[in-house]
Amino acid sequence: MAPRWVGRWFRGAALYGTVALLASLLASPAGAPGPPLPPLAFAFTALAFQIVFWIIGGDPVRYRPVMLAGVAEKLAFGAPALWLIATGGAGRAIAPFAIIDLALGAGFLLAWRTTPDRR
Repeated sequence: MAPRWVGRWFRGAALYGTVALLASLLASPAGAPGPPLPPLAFAFTALAFQIVFWIIGGDPVRYRPVMLAGVAEKLAFGAPALWLIATGGAGRAIAPFAIIDLALGAGFLLAWRTTPDRR
């Protein structure tokens, strides 16, 4: 049996991610037709992962191997975003989201380590 916090961590991450991604999709400057295709594709791919996080939260022991994909998903945004900020390729406004994603990824890794293997 996984510690109770593991399921809550994944489900909380799913809720946070869904709200943040939907807000980013809805936040376009007045008069703009909406986000261009690459950010739109990224947002919908990331939304699919929120469903995965919700499922993991329901049965962490069963889905323990998938937790590592969650770590990779969080690193895939957080690390490049901070690098782009550091090199001047992106504005600092995304820094809090990058840091939150890296913290969630660290929690996913800790959850993976503390969740017992089914075998």
